[in-house]
Amino acid sequence: MYTDRLNNSNTCPRVDIGGQAVMEGVMMRAPDRTAIAVRRPDHTIVVKADKYVPLKDKHAWMGWPFLRGMVNMATMLVFGMRTLEDSTAMLGILDEEPTKFEKWLAKKLGKGVDKIVMFFAIVLAVILSLGIFMAVPAAIETALKAAGMSALGYTLIGGIVKIGLLIGYMVLVSFVPDVRRTFQYHGAEHKTVYCNEHGLPLTPENAQTFSRLHPRCGTAFLLIVFMISILLFLVLNVLFPIDNCLLRFLFHLCMLPIVAGTSYEVLKGLAHSESTISKILRWPGLQMQRLTTRTPDDGMLECAIVAMNCALHGLPKGFPKTKEGWVILHSYRESDPNYVPETSEEKTE
Repeated sequence: MYTDRLNNSNTCPRVDIGGQAVMEGVMMRAPDRTAIAVRRPDHTIVVKADKYVPLKDKHAWMGWPFLRGMVNMATMLVFGMRTLEDSTAMLGILDEEPTKFEKWLAKKLGKGVDKIVMFFAIVLAVILSLGIFMAVPAAIETALKAAGMSALGYTLIGGIVKIGLLIGYMVLVSFVPDVRRTFQYHGAEHKTVYCNEHGLPLTPENAQTFSRLHPRCGTAFLLIVFMISILLFLVLNVLFPIDNCLLRFLFHLCMLPIVAGTSYEVLKGLAHSESTISKILRWPGLQMQRLTTRTPDDGMLECAIVAMNCALHGLPKGFPKTKEGWVILHSYRESDPNYVPETSEEKTE
């Protein structure tokens, strides 16, 4: 039974929670714990939670302004891919027997096939990202410069090409059914974070009332990265003009950490300010999220709520587990620390 004690409880501390949509689920990241909740084909919710110590607590310099943005970019790339790997395993759809080639490959490399595939997926994703969003604009800028265009002109066009490629990519992948569902879980993540930030009980009904657009979203961060890069490279292109396409690409690549560090500080400043200028500046990033989020159904919100509760309070006790140790829930209510199970007497009434 889900009693009124839950609605009167103080179960939603107002701390910044980050998140990530995964296949058929959501990951939530609290200050000291992460939790992943996925909906299996049998409609149960499988959840895991792990404690962690932020790098800034281990090394103080990693929490310094601007440097923390660079650190965050690198760590989130690795952590994000690991989260996708974990969530896919939790779905239980990869339990089929490996082929002879997969067994041979795992034996030779000394790792599981899933880790090998994930490694190559990360490498391929990085190569494609660098090629599409950095090499192509760098080549266009070099060609325009050679044609006699001013630094202002070819820098702006290069930046517009980057943003256009980003928007085009988001539009294209949204037609893939699995990606579209992931975008719905992305919306569920945002709505649940809003619900927690407003101190309301975490229920699908409450969460559904909030916007699916959130100022701290990674999509907004990407747009800010591109806008900051346009401004930075405009200055650098005037001071240090580069004619060679390869050198221009390498130069942009070397400047990426600086762009990321600056963009991170801008995003945090805009997200926590309610001034008129801040609202105006973060508006484009919010609109970009219309491409990467969709309105979730209540079942998706339930997964996000489970992930939120477990990130804040840890795994619930007394529930069955998989052989891997993941907790199996049948309702989002079971993840709340004040959940009271239905008694046998109540069942007979």
